[in-house]
Amino acid sequence: MAKAMSKESITTPSAESLAEAARQAGKKGLPPVHKWNPEFCGDLDMRIARDGTWFYLGTPIGRPELVRLFSTILKREGDKYFLVTPVEKVGITVDDAPFVAVDFEAGGAGEAQNLLFETNVGDKVLAGPDNPIRVERDPETGEPSPYVLVRDGLEALIDRKSFYRLVEIGARQDGWFGLWSGGDFFRIIPEDELPE
Repeated sequence: MAKAMSKESITTPSAESLAEAARQAGKKGLPPVHKWNPEFCGDLDMRIARDGTWFYLGTPIGRPELVRLFSTILKREGDKYFLVTPVEKVGITVDDAPFVAVDFEAGGAGEAQNLLFETNVGDKVLAGPDNPIRVERDPETGEPSPYVLVRDGLEALIDRKSFYRLVEIGARQDGWFGLWSGGDFFRIIPEDELPE
């Protein structure tokens, strides 16, 4: 899923200028990136790895507060990802999903169960009709890749330890094994494919 960038399309806006614009725009919560549509400036040498690590110029970004700041100006359009400000829009590479759900809390039981996920960048999201859970399976290995929608088309890959915990509290419904949250049932695997 990673989108390759050509060397000639790498642009001049720096991570520092984007960070400063994000600081200014996000003083009162998440910046309204859905309202911003500046001209495309080119691609920035920034990548989000499948494990949620952000890289700039090939080096991991070691400051969690800076990663959090960049995550607030992330926008998805189709299969492409951008960092946007009111005046700049730069493409970045995302290997899988831009976020990783690193933990969750479960409350209630059965159809009244609620699953509150926390991402590697500090977002908290309640799975439900507006934030569904979905599972893709590798066609060759059958290995599941579970995701939860965080916001505006941006998903978090649910990490392995959390997924195993979710499976422990799963339920059966209409021939499927899955999870209840926010009044919705999210299918994981057909019941007839469950191991004995």
